[in-house]
Order: sequence, then C-alpha cells, then structure tokens
Amino acid sequence: MVPQTDFWRANSPRDNRLLTAPLHEAVVFRSGGTTGSPKFSYYTRTEWREFTTAFGAGLVRAGLLAGHRVADLFYAGDLYASFSFVLDSLHRSPVANVRFPLGGAAPLESIVATLEDFQVQVVAGTPTTLCSLAERLTSAGRSLPDVELLFFGGECLFGDQLPLLAAAFPNAQVRSLGYASVDAGLLGEAVPGGDPRVHRAFTPYTVVEILDDETDRPVTGDGVPGRLVVTDLRRRLMPVLRYPAGDRAQWVDRDAGVFRILGRAEEGVRVGPVSLYTQDVHDIVMAADTAGEVTGMQLVVRRGDGRDGLALRLAAGEPGDGSAALGDAVAAAVLAQRPLYRSAVTAGHVNPLTVEWVRHQDLAVNARSGKLIRVVDERPHS
Repeated sequence: MVPQTDFWRANSPRDNRLLTAPLHEAVVFRSGGTTGSPKFSYYTRTEWREFTTAFGAGLVRAGLLAGHRVADLFYAGDLYASFSFVLDSLHRSPVANVRFPLGGAAPLESIVATLEDFQVQVVAGTPTTLCSLAERLTSAGRSLPDVELLFFGGECLFGDQLPLLAAAFPNAQVRSLGYASVDAGLLGEAVPGGDPRVHRAFTPYTVVEILDDETDRPVTGDGVPGRLVVTDLRRRLMPVLRYPAGDRAQWVDRDAGVFRILGRAEEGVRVGPVSLYTQDVHDIVMAADTAGEVTGMQLVVRRGDGRDGLALRLAAGEPGDGSAALGDAVAAAVLAQRPLYRSAVTAGHVNPLTVEWVRHQDLAVNARSGKLIRVVDERPHS
C-alpha cells in the first residue's frame, strides 16, 4: 500500500518526484480541502477524457435517462474538481442530456428560479447543498415536483436527511451519482437499489481492493470490513498504485466487484484524553432522535478554562420548544455510550458536553467544496 505521507511529500508543486513526465500538458486540481495541507492531482487530456467518459456511463446506470435536464450544483473554482468533473461526465455520457452549470455557490433563489423555469428533472450536488436548498424551499412552503432524481456525491447522505429532501422534492428518488475522488480517481459506479452505499468497481479502468485492518492483506470474503485501496490502470502522469481511498468498505459480492462504503477511515476527534469517532456519535444521536427532528450534525471542539470541550451542533428545520429536551436526551445518550467523557469531566480534564441548535444552512461547510465539515476544531492553533 502506498504510504500517503511519502506520496504527497514527493508530489509537491515544485521539485515534484512523483510525476513521470514534465508538466507540459495537464489539468491540475487540488484535494484534501477540509483537513491537512493541500494536495494536487494531475491528469493529462487523455486521462481526463477517459475518467469522465467512464463516470458518464456510470451515471446512466445510476438512473440518468435520455433527455434529462440536469442541474450541476457542485462547487467550482480554486482548483476544485467536482463541478467540472460532473459537467464533463454529463457531456460524455452515452445518453443525450441538457446541462445547467449552476454551481453550488449560486444564490439559492437563482437556483430555484432556474429549476422551475426549465422544469429541471435531475439535481446533482453534495448532500449539504441539496439539504440547504430543500430547507429553503420548505421554509417558504414550496416544493419542486418536476425533479425526478437527486444525485448526491462528495460526502455521505444519512437517513435522517431523507424526510427533508422528500418534503422539498416529493417525486424525486435520491441516488448516489457514483464514487470517485480527484486524487484516487474512479472508485465505483452506483448500483441501483435500497442502499446508496453500494457501488461496483470500474473494471477495467481500476482495481479495487479491501485490506484487512490488522494484516493489510486483501479481504477475500464478503461482509468483512477493511480499508479500501485502488490502483488506476490508465493514469500514467501521476500513477495511483494501491492508493488508500480514505474510506472503509466491505465486499457485497467480491466476484462481481460490488462493495459497500462504510464511512471514513479513522475519522474521529480527540477531546482531551477522550477519543470519539464521528460515525459512532452520529449513530447515537440518530437513535435518541426518535421523532426525526435532527437534519444534520457536527462535532465542535473548543478550548475554555484551559480544557478541551465538545459541543454537538444539531440542525433542525425549526428548532422549537422541544429542542432543549431532545438536546438533553441526546447528550445523555452520548455520555451513556461514552462514559469516559463523563469521567473526564468529573476529573476536570475536559469541559462538559453541550448541545447547540442551528438551522441546516448554518452548519459549517468547506468554502471550496461545499461539503459538510463533520468535525469543526475551534481550538487555537489547532
């Protein structure tokens, strides 16, 4: 497996020791925008064409139909790839379609007007963008019944977000548009069905492996979790060989190349001496939220009185009188599942856990990508 630290150290903008040829013809993108130092990825013209052509074919299998009118609400600029990638994939898709390159940073009223005026049938964007749009519509008592498909990508979509999307887009199916990243390349095409986490490897373009957590050996059986790595068989300028995609996955049908994404690898936060995994906290919150009021969540780490502390930032369409009680229930559930945090509070090592309520549109997102930032670290010099 490629050691990522060495990989990116060698792949510097100057004195690059990874590229196989001088940088004379390529498109350059930046990834790793939410944490860590920026990382740059390079594609030749031929590589980018093959990349988007293969992904465009996958869009058809995900549900794109001939003649569909598609709004691209992904983010553009600042070397970010998703907007251009989705637009080019639609352009090279094997079925005719009408493309509306709106972008995720456009004013929501302008987006809504375009969707209504042209009776757009497919809206593609991050779950955060789609939910913000849905919240704006529902708060105004409006909906977009012409939309048939919501294509999401770039981050996980959680079940608690579906009621909000259904209220704003009553006739739309919510589907993954596919699984790819600018650094790792093609990872998986969407497999229609009840689980949007299930994808199929882009054979023969790439080889996907799932590695055992302990041995780093390839997992051969279905249903065994591990780290997902990819080898791109087409890229030559910036080789991608057994590259960690940053996600955990398990085989659904290894012989058919079908796998299920399980979430980010080692994604978590450390508050004083207490380690918390974001997916674990998310699951606890959703279990406590029996009425389905929470539409989004962030873990916010702060520093006060010389100690770390954690705030659960919860989004709801209209935080009401019952929010305080639900917040207390959520905090109690988290502390019950993670008693080390309560012990650390008693010992004076960390500040008490708090809950704060916001509108979904007030959740912090990455300025370049529009993706929800699952952990917000507000500690000085962090």
